Amino acid sequence: MELDVRNGYKGVIRLNHHPDFSEQGYQVISELGRNREGGRITYLANVLNSNQQVVIKEFCFARAGADLSGVKAYQREIEMLQQLNHSRIPRYVDSFEMPRAFYLVQEYKNAPSLGLKRSFHPEEIKQIALSILEILVYLQKQVAPIIHRDIKPENILVDQELNAYLVDFGLARIQGTKIALSSFVAGTPGFMPPEEQFGHSLTEASDLYSLGATLICLLTNTRSVEIEKLIDDNYRFNFQQFVPHISPRFESWLMRIVERNRKRRYANAAIALKVLKSIEVVGTASRIETLVSTIKPRKRATVLGLATVVTLAAVGATFISCQPGDPVRQLLKATECQGFNLSSSCQENTGH
Repeated sequence: MELDVRNGYKGVIRLNHHPDFSEQGYQVISELGRNREGGRITYLANVLNSNQQVVIKEFCFARAGADLSGVKAYQREIEMLQQLNHSRIPRYVDSFEMPRAFYLVQEYKNAPSLGLKRSFHPEEIKQIALSILEILVYLQKQVAPIIHRDIKPENILVDQELNAYLVDFGLARIQGTKIALSSFVAGTPGFMPPEEQFGHSLTEASDLYSLGATLICLLTNTRSVEIEKLIDDNYRFNFQQFVPHISPRFESWLMRIVERNRKRRYANAAIALKVLKSIEVVGTASRIETLVSTIKPRKRATVLGLATVVTLAAVGATFISCQPGDPVRQLLKATECQGFNLSSSCQENTGH
């Protein structure tokens, strides 16, 4: 506030147009974001008579065309946040209503959204992925597993230590609950798993698809609104030409969590997290490592065993013969054909 002395008038005027929440115990500092289509505005505010800062999310339903879906999203997010207790999910603080809108108050985290233009090294992106997966593991371990349904750069905050925070639970669902036709299209195109687009049931693998899409955007420095540039005519992600420096194993891990068929993804966040921890993000892999990373888990033991036998045989063979077409090489080729059901032309090439 300040005194206005222009043209001889002396009185108090506002320095900004932010809403007055003093009766509710808050003072708005600034506007953090605005979703015009959804009728939502997010503010940073101080709790009066304290040093605590909070985020106040406004759900405005006074505009033309507003319906009860927004009210339900507001109520669902409150109910969801009240039952969650995780250090990287901003906790529920308060909620209140005013004549033209509803308001949700949450803990403030000093971490910008990934929706802002930011560049990360692949190793940093792995750390962000691990951090988000830890949150998803927590959500999926609830008595009734929770599916976020709207994982995208704008809903992930990352601080300077690369700790990720997951926000906006307005679309979240308990696994197994029915999703109405009017709600399953409420996600973000390009980040929604295919099963949600077609109204199929969601599983713990559904959020993995959205996470994969988010990580691919980060790796390629692609904005959310331009994600379609990374999807080919078969509706599959095709981003490898933009990030040639990542390791084959990391690329394979990414491609698995964005598989269009949810049954081909990792079953849940815990499995995806365990696998990712052991992966070197940048670097090269041997041909056998790259081959094994693309094979279904139940066949990997067989392939690794075969590789060991062939390698030992090849070492011994160096003392006997180094000529092209030796028995060891033919055995490897023949076994590849038999084990992976390759074309007859492959068998013809090996003579088996």
